[in-house]
Amino acid sequence: MSALAAQIALFPLNAVLFPGGLLPLRIFEPRYVDMVGRCMRADEVFGVVLIDGGSDTSQEVNTVLVGTSARIVDFQTLSDGLLGLLCRGERRFRISTRSRQDDGLNCAVVEWLEEAAPVPLAPRFQPLVPLLREALSRLHTIGRFMEPRYDDASWVSCRLAELLPLDQRALQRLLELDDADARLSLLAPMIDSPA
Repeated sequence: MSALAAQIALFPLNAVLFPGGLLPLRIFEPRYVDMVGRCMRADEVFGVVLIDGGSDTSQEVNTVLVGTSARIVDFQTLSDGLLGLLCRGERRFRISTRSRQDDGLNCAVVEWLEEAAPVPLAPRFQPLVPLLREALSRLHTIGRFMEPRYDDASWVSCRLAELLPLDQRALQRLLELDDADARLSLLAPMIDSPA
């Protein structure tokens, strides 16, 4: 396996996770409880991928090919006895090959997609920053796990995508874009900027 490839467990969801984004999860299936234990003991990531057909609870689940690795940043036992996780998205990947363990856990060999160097926010997108700051300031419970980078076009574009009421297919297309300015150009018209 090359340095650009890795084998990771997959967590298929009806959700898209962006790099830098936060994802709360409720864990109850034994295969995922075991996966979480392994990830926490070895400080490993797992992959979040959008379900493209089937169901994760069935024998067969189809997913998109591009997802985001997730690292557990907080956990707790919830009032209903389930395990509650808060995960942060890290790196985008493309699935090369898939496998399924005996316990039903989906795994994949993935190739890490190139991480873009931080790109300054273009002047035409600067008015979006105060709106984003205001929106994120309302995330009281998980906001402390956010790592703000308001001067990075990629980070800003990912946070805006998460906050807008977009369907999962649209979010997946935005995740797959390599160019932060292209992502912002699609998102900016959807946002009402103050005059």
